[in-house]
Amino acid sequence: MYRRAQLMLVGNALLIGVLAIIVSEATDTKLVDPEGSFLGPTWLRLPLLLLGALALDLVPRTLWDSRFKPSRMRAVLVTRVKTHWTRDRITLVAFGVIAFYIVYVSYRNLKSALPALTDRQYDRDLHYIDRALFFGHEPGVVLQDILGTHVAAWGLSYIYLWFLPLVPIAVTCWLVWSRNLLYGYWFVCSQAIAWTLGTASYYALPTLGPGIAYPYVYQPLTHTPTTDLMEALVNARYKALWTGDSAQTIAGFASLHVAITLLVALMVQYTVDNKILRRLFWINCACTCVATLYFGWHYVADDVAGVMIALTSFYLGGLASHQAFRRKGHAKREAARARRTSTEASSASV
Repeated sequence: MYRRAQLMLVGNALLIGVLAIIVSEATDTKLVDPEGSFLGPTWLRLPLLLLGALALDLVPRTLWDSRFKPSRMRAVLVTRVKTHWTRDRITLVAFGVIAFYIVYVSYRNLKSALPALTDRQYDRDLHYIDRALFFGHEPGVVLQDILGTHVAAWGLSYIYLWFLPLVPIAVTCWLVWSRNLLYGYWFVCSQAIAWTLGTASYYALPTLGPGIAYPYVYQPLTHTPTTDLMEALVNARYKALWTGDSAQTIAGFASLHVAITLLVALMVQYTVDNKILRRLFWINCACTCVATLYFGWHYVADDVAGVMIALTSFYLGGLASHQAFRRKGHAKREAARARRTSTEASSASV
């Protein structure tokens, strides 16, 4: 049942991993594990999150179910491990963590190597498209006029930066707590495909993004943590181009912020039976899309491409994990059809 998803994870990781090695050799650069801004580097961040999730799953449950009686704690703990942490669960976690780690590290290295392979930029082309879509106006300026440049900037800044911890936390939650293991495979397969397609899009249409190519448009915005992040990325890019001994992470097309937040919203919609969470993640996705244009991280075309990446990854991940993609109410219609068939058969036999 899980073999197709496991093959998808392994094949995707091998593909992008081999490409990262080839590009590393072609550009004479070393493959590096990217430093993360949330709990350290990737190799440390994911295991820490998984260990934390394991503790969060076992410790409170053990204390509560045992009524804080030490004599009962061991039995409760052993029962939870046997019923939840099965061989299939451990296999899902192992495949998911290793495959996602390889994909993400390869993505970061391939993204960093892009300036060494081409100096072509398509910012001017996408900027023209933006102005045409907004009837000669800048999308960022239009949003600044509507939302203002102070209070909204702070709110959207934190929503945009929430993306950094969202990715490892979401991967951890679906791997550890999804009751249906196929949902865990669905999520991690879709994530791996999305990051791989995002990497391909960077090479297909290299851009810097409007905030870097046309910084004057976004000068009226108040200084927020997002401002600091963009300045840090620009400085890292210049250092990488001048010295060649550091990584750069600037590439505009497509927007993986949009792709990943939409992908998570879709997964919550299809796999989590909680209306509040569904609405929160759809709101998060919508605000992230606005933030990409408001701060100048992306052009409109970047966001559209991000949506396409999310939908494609969601569908392919679903196919790999044997999802039926049935419309709402399908089960009720099937049950009603079965009852009618049974009634007709009974009548015929009489």
